[in-house]
Amino acid sequence: MSIPHLSPVLVTTSTGESFPVRRLFCIGRNYAAHAREMGANPDREPPFFFTAWSETVVPGGGEIAYPQGTADYHHEVELVVAIGASGRNVPVETALSLVHGFAVGLDMTRRDLQAEAKSAGRPWDVAKNVEQSKPVGIIRTDRGFDPTSGIIALAVNGREKQRGDLSDMIWSVPEIIAHISSFYRLEPGDLIFTGTPSGVGPVAVGDTLACMIAGLEPLTVSICPPEI
Repeated sequence: MSIPHLSPVLVTTSTGESFPVRRLFCIGRNYAAHAREMGANPDREPPFFFTAWSETVVPGGGEIAYPQGTADYHHEVELVVAIGASGRNVPVETALSLVHGFAVGLDMTRRDLQAEAKSAGRPWDVAKNVEQSKPVGIIRTDRGFDPTSGIIALAVNGREKQRGDLSDMIWSVPEIIAHISSFYRLEPGDLIFTGTPSGVGPVAVGDTLACMIAGLEPLTVSICPPEI
């Protein structure tokens, strides 16, 4: 039997080059207001992370399919960090030296299946590690972007649903990098989704999602019918 060779998922950078995606690390409950809307206590429960396949990434956005197995598919706009250098046990003070660039991203979630997993004390894979669930915009690679502050927002069909500021993150980008690198060696091609502000909610087939972070290329996604 011949096993087909799988090409890497390539995200475009602001210089026109391609960024081959290796792994995804996703931070949960990194904005206090979102943690509260999900029933968590940000003062008691620190942020955490989970992983996802590179195949979930949709470079540049466009159309994504409403997945099977859910009736409650939610949007979560996030700042995405593209890693360009290797590092393990990286100090917070030097963590930004691993960064290749930043982009706008979406972490789409089967919320009903996530709620079931939470109540049963089970992993969230079926809720989060979903085909076409991680659209990523153009990666800005110059050093002019400041990840410590700036508006992050999402609108559905022109109506704003999420709005926050990067300064609201509980863990900063350097702290996130340092934390993940204490468990895994970060490598070029890794993407880190840094969490979402409050206002997450359901989407429907036909909806258009407009995502923005001040200083980055916006990301637009349309929800199409489930794949057969």
